[in-house]
Amino acid sequence: MRVGIDLGGTKIEGIALDENGKELVRHRIVTPAGEYAGTLQAIVELIDYIEKITQQTGSVGIGTPGALSPATGLLRNSNSVCMNDKPVKADIEKLLKRDICMSNDANCFALSEATDGAAKNSAVVFGVIIGTGTGGGVVVNGNVLTGPNAIAGEWGHNPLPWPKQNELPGPNCYCGKQGCIETFLSGPGLSHDFYNMTNEKKTAVEIVELATSGSSLAEDCLQRYEHRLARGLSSVINLLDPDVIVLGGGMSNVKRLYKNVPEIWHEFIFSDVVNTKLVAPMYGDSSGVRGAAWLNN
Repeated sequence: MRVGIDLGGTKIEGIALDENGKELVRHRIVTPAGEYAGTLQAIVELIDYIEKITQQTGSVGIGTPGALSPATGLLRNSNSVCMNDKPVKADIEKLLKRDICMSNDANCFALSEATDGAAKNSAVVFGVIIGTGTGGGVVVNGNVLTGPNAIAGEWGHNPLPWPKQNELPGPNCYCGKQGCIETFLSGPGLSHDFYNMTNEKKTAVEIVELATSGSSLAEDCLQRYEHRLARGLSSVINLLDPDVIVLGGGMSNVKRLYKNVPEIWHEFIFSDVVNTKLVAPMYGDSSGVRGAAWLNN
């Protein structure tokens, strides 16, 4: 049995999978807000609950926002700020009295979809999360590619490729730079673009609904978004040449992206043929917790 834990800012979800990926149990609890020790204890209690229900002891994988520093072993870049600069993995292992696997949530998403999801049986998979932020994970032959700096797949903090004059220098990013892919392609990035053109504050969902209803301003905004997404993913294809790119996060629900973006990206890809597929996730919001369980595969 494999136990997966998806640590989020508001909820912690746990799952148990059998050796074939069949779900045995799933349970969700509220994350103790701002409490480091409380969050660790909640994770341990959730694992204990799952193992009591299944009457089995499983391997444990945990997906987290942020990543463990290879230099210090401390968590960094987590939006659950109380977890930053803490030895999360080591502390949980002490509480559980056993080894665990840990990776960031984008890696878990990519691993889930590559193992038994929308990209099953694909050699190279790039999993993209485009929601409140823009993250990514790489899976090669069923294994997560982490890299010596633990940043493999972090395409969101590269500059938007082939920028147009009106896209320079680009919006300010929390990382301290300007014009990062994330500032254009996240949900807030789409909202920011619409606001710049209309002086109206709309969510990404509202902008898509407006475009569907015939708003030319919303349609123009979505077309700019699609062109930027095509450029951003083209740079990934030029570098990694994945078999499949799976979209996750809130923006993955925008169905038109799967048709329109591949029609645009040919212009930017350094090949006379593009066989890479752009697909929707099979497991959606469940991919993170399933991928955490598959870390022990």
